Amino acid sequence: MSPLFIITCILLYFGGLLLIAYITSKNSTTESYFSGNHASPWYAVAFGMIGDSLSGVTYISVPGKVGTANFSYLQLVFGYFVGYFIISKVLLPMYYKLNLISIYSYLENRFGRNTQKTGAFFFIISRVLGAAARLYLAAGVIQIFVFDRIESVHIPFWVSVSIILALMLLYTYKGGIKTLVWTDTFQSLFLILGVIVSIIVIIHKMDISFGTAVSNIIASDYSDTFFWDWRESNFFVKEFIGGIFIAVAMTGLDQNMMQKNLSCKSLGDAQKNIFWFSVVMVVVTTCFLALGALLYQFYDYSNIALPIQDETGKVITDKVFPNLALNHLGMFAGLIFIIGLTAATFSSADSVLTTLTTSTYIDILEIDKNNKLSEAQKSKQRTYLHIGFAILMWLVIVIFDILNQKAIIDTVLMIAGYTYGPLLGLFMVGLFTKVNLRDKLVPIVCVIAPIITYLLANYLFPNISSYKVGNELILLNALTTVLGLILVTKKQPNTRIINE
Repeated sequence: MSPLFIITCILLYFGGLLLIAYITSKNSTTESYFSGNHASPWYAVAFGMIGDSLSGVTYISVPGKVGTANFSYLQLVFGYFVGYFIISKVLLPMYYKLNLISIYSYLENRFGRNTQKTGAFFFIISRVLGAAARLYLAAGVIQIFVFDRIESVHIPFWVSVSIILALMLLYTYKGGIKTLVWTDTFQSLFLILGVIVSIIVIIHKMDISFGTAVSNIIASDYSDTFFWDWRESNFFVKEFIGGIFIAVAMTGLDQNMMQKNLSCKSLGDAQKNIFWFSVVMVVVTTCFLALGALLYQFYDYSNIALPIQDETGKVITDKVFPNLALNHLGMFAGLIFIIGLTAATFSSADSVLTTLTTSTYIDILEIDKNNKLSEAQKSKQRTYLHIGFAILMWLVIVIFDILNQKAIIDTVLMIAGYTYGPLLGLFMVGLFTKVNLRDKLVPIVCVIAPIITYLLANYLFPNISSYKVGNELILLNALTTVLGLILVTKKQPNTRIINE
């Protein structure tokens, strides 16, 4: 398959995004950028959130990891389902009651400005590193299988990343959330089609029926889902409880995920959106895992060598899907893979630019409260922030490429998990207690808590037992934060309680 043909198809795909952006950004205002004028249809938000949740990393990694982790990922997703229920019944009603644009404004109302800025800071750090890491991995696949195959001209990685970020800027800088609701719906459609079509192609190549494929997956070890060794990180209880709190923190306490929910017409619509999103999420994840099982079965069926790391002799799971799709399944399957990966990459990164801008604009710089600036001046500063975060992400991605160590990405994603612990702890204290905090000391507690959590998980627990900390790490981090916050409470009653 010609790289130029793939690039042409990606550009046509981008043309569709640009058309949607052109239509939705007409007569755009600051209100439409931040909240979509509270007119976003719930079904569009729900479907678009699939693309936000399933990044390019998920698109590549989840099917590949079936070879080593089986279907254990579903344990986490079942926990997500409960977490989304909590978001729907606890967090969304509070956000709508306060008519929030940035969810961290709640922390200012409850505790003070330093606490608000602390929450926003942890969100910004986490999303910049996490989004850059995801974009780096996905762009790396496109670089290897597309740009590096163009023999007539050498396109460096930093140039291809620049092009991707420039394309994102073109369709997001003006319309904001009003545009993203519809572009993410468009991209989620192609992401899901990428998985479904890949499954169909593999079944056809193996010359079996759909029913036989399902039976083969169920009969294989790959479909093992529940694991009961309490000492291991994939123990069901750890995964399930971890999934609950990961969903609450990384969706319900994440500006990137909540800003679209807050653009719905009403609380009822937002709750309907979360319910159907959680249902579709389980179904789509199951499809990803089924695809993973089929990938490994097809490798065996066709006697194709798995991608192996020379130093360790282990399977490079992140290359299992790309290698098969682009080298062995034919032109159509390869094209579908690239478009699906492009959709996952754009969808998970484009909204981050908008929500990082929102949080910095409202929570950190408080530009919305500056009455000395005209609307035109505020709009210009908002645009500068949007472009600035694109440049920052570009710099982080280039640093990843220079270091050229996948372990760096694993570390960044782990750090991203640590940053949500303080957020979860802050909201737990705010929602479920009536204490007041010494606002100036909150940032110190929220910086120290992840450090203590890291020491507990990596040094104390391994030295005193065989217990391995898994996805319950975020709860451990949150509880450490809560204990620290208790130490900085004020004696006088809190007059800021607003969630009753």
